[in-house]
Amino acid sequence: MYAELRDTAAELAGLLWREHTVYRERGGGVVIRGEHVGRWISLAPTGGKDQARVRAGRLLDGGTTAPARSEAVVDLSAGAGELAAVCRRLLADVTAAEAAPEPAGAARRPGRRARASRPAKPARGRHTGLGSWVVLLCVAGVVGLWVYGNFGTH
Repeated sequence: MYAELRDTAAELAGLLWREHTVYRERGGGVVIRGEHVGRWISLAPTGGKDQARVRAGRLLDGGTTAPARSEAVVDLSAGAGELAAVCRRLLADVTAAEAAPEPAGAARRPGRRARASRPAKPARGRHTGLGSWVVLLCVAGVVGLWVYGNFGTH
Protein backbone atom coordinates (compact mmCIF):
# COMPACT_ATOMS: atom_id res chain seq x y z
CA MET A 1 0.00 0.00 0.00
CA TYR A 2 2.89 2.37 0.77
CA ALA A 3 4.28 2.12 -2.77
CA GLU A 4 0.86 2.96 -4.22
CA LEU A 5 0.47 5.91 -1.84
CA ARG A 6 3.97 7.13 -2.65
CA ASP A 7 3.31 7.04 -6.41
CA THR A 8 -0.06 8.76 -5.99
CA ALA A 9 1.48 11.40 -3.71
CA ALA A 10 4.30 12.12 -6.16
CA GLU A 11 1.80 12.62 -8.99
CA LEU A 12 -0.50 14.67 -6.77
CA ALA A 13 2.36 16.87 -5.54
CA GLY A 14 3.21 17.80 -9.11
CA LEU A 15 -0.40 18.87 -9.73
CA LEU A 16 -0.69 20.91 -6.52
CA TRP A 17 2.65 22.70 -6.19
CA ARG A 18 5.77 23.33 -8.25
CA GLU A 19 7.97 23.13 -5.18
CA HIS A 20 7.26 20.26 -2.84
CA THR A 21 8.78 17.57 -0.66
CA VAL A 22 7.31 14.07 -0.38
CA TYR A 23 8.27 11.85 2.55
CA ARG A 24 6.99 8.90 4.57
CA GLU A 25 5.11 9.31 7.86
CA ARG A 26 5.64 7.13 10.91
CA GLY A 27 2.20 5.56 10.50
CA GLY A 28 2.88 4.35 6.96
CA GLY A 29 1.33 7.29 5.14
CA VAL A 30 2.91 9.89 2.89
CA VAL A 31 3.22 13.65 3.46
CA ILE A 32 3.50 16.32 0.79
CA ARG A 33 4.95 19.61 2.07
CA GLY A 34 4.59 22.85 0.17
CA GLU A 35 7.07 25.07 2.03
CA HIS A 36 6.44 28.08 -0.21
CA VAL A 37 2.70 28.05 0.54
CA GLY A 38 3.02 26.98 4.18
CA ARG A 39 0.73 23.95 3.79
CA TRP A 40 0.92 20.16 3.95
CA ILE A 41 -1.18 17.24 2.68
CA SER A 42 -1.09 13.73 4.15
CA LEU A 43 -2.25 10.50 2.52
CA ALA A 44 -2.71 7.55 4.88
CA PRO A 45 -4.17 4.08 4.38
CA THR A 46 -7.67 3.55 5.81
CA GLY A 47 -7.88 -0.22 5.71
CA GLY A 48 -10.33 -0.13 2.83
CA LYS A 49 -9.24 -1.21 -0.64
CA ASP A 50 -8.12 1.71 -2.84
CA GLN A 51 -9.05 4.26 -0.20
CA ALA A 52 -6.92 6.78 1.65
CA ARG A 53 -7.50 9.33 4.36
CA VAL A 54 -6.39 12.75 3.15
CA ARG A 55 -5.62 15.41 5.75
CA ALA A 56 -4.52 19.01 5.24
CA GLY A 57 -2.90 21.53 7.55
CA ARG A 58 -0.50 24.39 7.71
CA LEU A 59 3.20 24.62 8.43
CA LEU A 60 4.28 26.57 11.49
CA ASP A 61 7.31 28.79 11.86
CA GLY A 62 10.38 26.63 12.11
CA GLY A 63 8.99 23.98 9.75
CA THR A 64 6.86 21.99 12.17
CA THR A 65 3.37 20.97 11.17
CA ALA A 66 0.22 22.16 12.85
CA PRO A 67 -2.51 19.59 13.50
CA ALA A 68 -4.77 18.80 10.57
CA ARG A 69 -7.60 21.26 10.09
CA SER A 70 -9.48 19.32 7.45
CA GLU A 71 -9.72 15.71 6.30
CA ALA A 72 -11.61 13.40 3.96
CA VAL A 73 -11.58 9.78 2.77
CA VAL A 74 -10.98 9.45 -0.97
CA ASP A 75 -11.05 6.69 -3.53
CA LEU A 76 -7.56 6.34 -5.03
CA SER A 77 -8.91 4.73 -8.21
CA ALA A 78 -10.72 7.99 -9.10
CA GLY A 79 -7.59 9.50 -10.64
CA ALA A 80 -5.08 12.19 -9.80
CA GLY A 81 -7.21 15.06 -11.15
CA GLU A 82 -10.15 14.26 -8.90
CA LEU A 83 -7.84 13.67 -5.94
CA ALA A 84 -6.17 17.05 -6.59
CA ALA A 85 -9.61 18.71 -6.55
CA VAL A 86 -10.36 17.16 -3.14
CA CYS A 87 -6.97 18.32 -1.85
CA ARG A 88 -7.55 21.86 -3.11
CA ARG A 89 -10.90 21.93 -1.31
CA LEU A 90 -9.25 20.75 1.91
CA LEU A 91 -6.51 23.36 1.53
CA ALA A 92 -9.17 26.03 0.98
CA ASP A 93 -10.88 24.88 4.19
CA VAL A 94 -7.56 25.24 6.05
CA THR A 95 -7.08 28.75 4.68
CA ALA A 96 -10.67 29.73 5.53
CA ALA A 97 -10.32 28.37 9.08
CA GLU A 98 -7.14 30.37 9.50
CA ALA A 99 -8.76 33.60 8.28
CA ALA A 100 -12.06 33.24 10.16
CA PRO A 101 -12.24 35.36 13.32
CA GLU A 102 -12.77 33.49 16.56
CA PRO A 103 -16.00 34.18 18.44
CA ALA A 104 -15.70 36.42 21.49
CA GLY A 105 -14.92 34.44 24.61
CA ALA A 106 -13.77 31.37 22.70
CA ALA A 107 -11.14 29.40 24.56
CA ARG A 108 -7.81 29.43 22.81
CA ARG A 109 -5.50 26.49 22.71
CA PRO A 110 -2.04 27.00 24.19
CA GLY A 111 0.70 27.71 21.72
CA ARG A 112 -1.37 29.61 19.16
CA ARG A 113 0.05 32.67 17.54
CA ALA A 114 -2.64 35.02 18.91
CA ARG A 115 -1.38 34.33 22.39
CA ALA A 116 1.84 36.24 21.70
CA SER A 117 -0.13 39.44 21.11
CA ARG A 118 -1.05 39.69 24.78
CA PRO A 119 0.89 42.28 26.75
CA ALA A 120 3.70 40.78 28.75
CA LYS A 121 3.32 40.56 32.50
CA PRO A 122 5.21 43.31 34.27
CA ALA A 123 8.58 42.12 35.56
CA ARG A 124 8.62 41.87 39.31
CA GLY A 125 11.74 41.89 41.39
CA ARG A 126 12.60 38.85 43.46
CA HIS A 127 10.80 39.02 46.74
CA THR A 128 9.13 36.72 49.19
CA GLY A 129 5.36 36.95 49.38
CA LEU A 130 3.35 37.33 52.58
CA GLY A 131 2.31 33.67 52.60
CA SER A 132 5.94 32.56 52.43
CA TRP A 133 6.84 34.80 55.39
CA VAL A 134 4.02 33.31 57.47
CA VAL A 135 5.23 29.76 56.72
CA LEU A 136 8.82 30.71 57.57
CA LEU A 137 7.77 32.28 60.88
CA CYS A 138 5.72 29.19 61.81
CA VAL A 139 8.62 26.87 61.04
CA ALA A 140 11.01 29.09 63.04
CA GLY A 141 8.53 29.07 65.96
CA VAL A 142 8.24 25.27 65.95
CA VAL A 143 12.03 24.90 65.82
CA GLY A 144 12.38 27.46 68.64
CA LEU A 145 9.87 25.59 70.83
CA TRP A 146 11.67 22.31 70.20
CA VAL A 147 15.05 23.83 71.14
CA TYR A 148 13.58 25.44 74.28
CA GLY A 149 11.84 22.20 75.26
CA ASN A 150 14.93 20.06 74.86
CA PHE A 151 17.72 22.40 76.00
CA GLY A 152 16.16 25.36 77.77
CA THR A 153 14.75 23.70 80.91
CA HIS A 154 18.04 22.77 82.67
